[in-house]
Order: sequence, then C-alpha cells, then structure tokens
Amino acid sequence: MGQLIRHSLTFAPFSEAADAIQSSTGPNRRLTHRQSINIKAPSISSSQLSAAIAAEASETQPLETMFQLDQFPPIFLVILPLLLLFLTHKILKSSISQSSSYLPKSYPIIGSFLHIKKHRNDPLSWESDVLQSSPSSTFILHLPLGGRLLFTANPENVEHILKSQFPIYQKGSYFTSVLQDLLGHGIFNVDGQEWKFQRQVASHEFNTKSLRKFVEQVVDFEVTDRLIPILSNAAKKGMVLDLQDILKRFAFDNICKIAFGYDPGYLTPSLPEAPFATAFEEAVEISTERFRNFLPIVWKVQRFFNIGSERKLKKAVSQVKEFAQTLVKQKKKELDNLKGNSLPESNLDLLSRFLISGHGDEQFVTDIVISFILAGRDTTSAALTWFFLLLTKNPNVEDEILKEIKMKKSGGSTELENSVFDEVRHMVYTHASLCESMRFYPPVPVDAKEAMSDDMLPDGTKVKKGMRVGYHPYAMGRSEKLWGKDWPEFKPERWLERATAAAEEEGEWRFVARDPYSYPVFQAGPRICLGKEMAFLQMKRVVAGVLSQFRVVPAVEDGFAPVLFPSLTARMRGGFPVRFVERDGTM
Repeated sequence: MGQLIRHSLTFAPFSEAADAIQSSTGPNRRLTHRQSINIKAPSISSSQLSAAIAAEASETQPLETMFQLDQFPPIFLVILPLLLLFLTHKILKSSISQSSSYLPKSYPIIGSFLHIKKHRNDPLSWESDVLQSSPSSTFILHLPLGGRLLFTANPENVEHILKSQFPIYQKGSYFTSVLQDLLGHGIFNVDGQEWKFQRQVASHEFNTKSLRKFVEQVVDFEVTDRLIPILSNAAKKGMVLDLQDILKRFAFDNICKIAFGYDPGYLTPSLPEAPFATAFEEAVEISTERFRNFLPIVWKVQRFFNIGSERKLKKAVSQVKEFAQTLVKQKKKELDNLKGNSLPESNLDLLSRFLISGHGDEQFVTDIVISFILAGRDTTSAALTWFFLLLTKNPNVEDEILKEIKMKKSGGSTELENSVFDEVRHMVYTHASLCESMRFYPPVPVDAKEAMSDDMLPDGTKVKKGMRVGYHPYAMGRSEKLWGKDWPEFKPERWLERATAAAEEEGEWRFVARDPYSYPVFQAGPRICLGKEMAFLQMKRVVAGVLSQFRVVPAVEDGFAPVLFPSLTARMRGGFPVRFVERDGTM
C-alpha cells in the first residue's frame, strides 16, 4: 500500500530521460509545465542507413525491419524522440498521481523515519494532512525495525474500534508498560475484568447527585476566591500572565480536591511550586517521552540501570505515590475517627466515597485516584487555553457569549455563581462554542489501542495482531468530509438549531450533539469519558466568570502562530501569554 508505481520503458534511447524525470521530481512530486528536459535525437550512421536500404530491397522482410527510418521524413526523426518524451512524462505523471503519493515513503529497516523526523515539530498537522489526502481517511505509518502504526479519521472505523469490536482493541501491553510506573493498575491503564470492575465502581460515584454538588462547590470556590482575584490583580497592574499555566493550576487544585479532598494551593497569588504538582508534572512529561522513543529498549535499559531521564522519573513517581498513599492513610484514619458520624455526602471526595463503599485496598484506591488526577488535570486546562485563543480571533463569538451571560443573569439569578448547574443547562451557545473549539483542538488529539487479534476495518484495511491502531480526533475535526467546506471557520452555530419559530424570534438556540464517532473528543463506546459533564461544568463556569469581567488580550508579536505540542494532552508550545483588561461597567 502506498508504494510508488514505476513504469519501465523499453525504448532504450529514452530510458535515461525517464530516469532524469524520476530523479528530478523525486518519488512524491509531479513535473510542472515550467520544467523541461532536453533530449537529443538518436544519430543514424551511413552504414546503418545502407543496411536498412538493403534490407528493404530484399524479398523477405523480417518483422523487426518492417518499419524503416527512410520511410519517414527527416523531421520525424526529431519529432519521434520528443513525442516519446512527452508520453514518458505523461506516464510518470500518471503513475505518481494514481499511486498513494500522499503516504510517507517507507524504506527497509528505517521505515518512514525520515518523514517522521522532518515533521517532528508538528506531527499532528502532518498526520492530519496525510489522512485528509487518503481516500479512506486511513493510513499505516511504517516505523523503524518493522513496526507499524495505523491512523484513521474514518467514523466507521472509529465506531468499529471503540464499540463494535471493543474486545479486540484494548490499551495493550505497549501503552500500559509506558505508563505503568505512574498509573500502576489505575482505570486508564488496565483492560479486561480489572478495567470493568473499576469502571463500575467509578461510574456509580460519578452518577450521584451528591458528587455533582460537591464538584459545584469546589469549582465555585476556585473561580470566585482564587482565579478571579488573580486575574483582577494582573489587570490592575498590567501584568502579563501565561494563561495556560494559570488554567493548569486551576484544574490541578480542582481535581485534587475532588479526588483526594486535598488542596495543594497551586492557584494562589504567589503562584507557588507545589511539591506534589511539580513531581506530578515531571512524571507525566518523562512518561510522555517514552511514547516518542522509537526503540522502547532504550528507556527500558535506562530504567534497569537507573540512569538518565528514567532516574528522574523514578524519583518523581516515588514522590507522587508516597504523597498519595499518605493522603489515603490520613483519609482512612479520618473516616475511622468518625465512628458512625457520617459526613454529608455533598462534602465527600472520590477517595472517601471509594473507601466508604468498602474498597479499602490502599494500592487500588491510590492508583485509581491518580488516574483521575491525570485525566482531570490537563484536559480541561488544555481545552480552555485553545478556547480563549480562538475567542481572541473571533470577537463575534465572544459577543454572542456575553449576550448569553447577560441574559442568564437577568433571567432571575442575580449572581451567576449561585446556579452553576442551571448555567450548564441553559448556556447553550457557550456549550456549542466549547465543542467547536475542541473540534479544532481536542484535549487528546490522538488515542491509540492495540489489536488483540487479526481484524479488518470497515474500509477494508487489514489489522494484524499486536498492531497499534490510533483514531485521530485532531484530523477528524479538520475533515471536509465530516464538516463541510466551511470546516476552517470557527462556527458554534454548526452545533445549534432553533427549537421553534417562537424561539427563533426570541433568539433561543437548541444544542444538537454530533455523532460521537465523528466527534470522539470524549471517546465513545464503553470507555466514554466519565467526567464529561464535570469537564463542561468547569469550563463553562470559567468562561462565564472570566468573560463577564475581563477581555483576554494576547501579549504576543504580530504573526504569532501557536503550535499544538502533543504531550498526553494538547498543550500550546511556549504557553499563552495574555493581558486581562477589565470591562467597563458590570454585567
């Protein structure tokens, strides 16, 4: 698949011309009308011409001498090579265009390493371009030493992977080995019955109204008492803040409170380097580097000898695990001391809920809670960072969101903060804007599974046992096939419709969800994100709180082009420096 088809020409005088065309264009380029190649017509000696005349006069004429040069005008001897050259050009051009020229070329041993290296600074855009060019929206990337990685942006394939053939496509040994040190046997790093059990336990807790109430309280405190005061101070002093860093701190405090009931104080005025947060950050970064290593044996050898980055990872993970286990022990002691005097459920974090429900194994609850911290720490902050960037480029969308916030506040609630879940229900345009932002910049731009057996995708692509298969939300969000010719436009209205004629007159919208296999930002199927509603709650609460009081102004040079840096989540390389300008009046 994807190999360039080359045509062998039997005309000896022009074989060098064909080679010249091939070498001058390369395997994946086409000749343009500006390119030309000079070919000399083959010369005919007098002896050759005499022999030809003699042959023509003979009584018997062999097949190979039926067409003699003296039968044609001399000018044809010049035109013939040019004609054959033209045909050669057309054949090669057709060969290149009809072959899978969009695919990165693969070589023995090194695979497509040269292409991977060339695009290492922006691999997602490159992969997306290749997928857009593929008729099936699927391609196989050949890795060094024979490894293969399949990418797809085909919704039918995504549904096949995430739902229809869910048992075949698991996390697999590669993924779990990379994150084993950090996540252990947490829910995001296990398969089979182990995953199923943790999913049931977590699903029960995530669906309780009391947990939602607890999340609401945590988010309100972080927005009102920490985030807004820091932004207000920066606005008054004209300070530049890295919005990505601020949102990461906000999300980390939130998820630690929700998961452990622990407040790291990461988002406080001094913006401190909290030990737990710093260790967690380093552990995530070094674990991510393992994914980028073509030869896993390299990091495994480093780990065995405890050298290089693996030594740093061991230290960081040890700090994270020790800290988490200390919190678990303290929480168990705290609950034991209650002696039947139970706390209100609306004040219970996830760890307390797991322990109260009988899951007292310290290693089990530590691993599962660390998994939730990883999931909640970066995803919402990454999504919000890109959202605010897009708003600065689309002031018309910002105006519509401000109108919605104003309508919400004038609709009966004097304080927007007092009705967070009501806000989630009714801030439809803001919800659509967030979905549209995540279409361009999904928090998890690519997610890979491992095939447990041979299979065939709906588009006919064969999958071998052990192959890694990645579905590509980043590429899918840029697909004209899925979103139409206006896909480059930031257009929240594509997620909305007018509910009724009366609603249209009143300017009311109704949200229209997309097929989760065309928009797998929160995964889909059995592993669909448990924290989806929690994520929207946090994001909408931040958007409403920030935009109602400030304008976000990028503090970057003209021509700033943000680059998505693929870590475990979609970060903005170099951060997002901004200024906050207080709005005139109150909303």
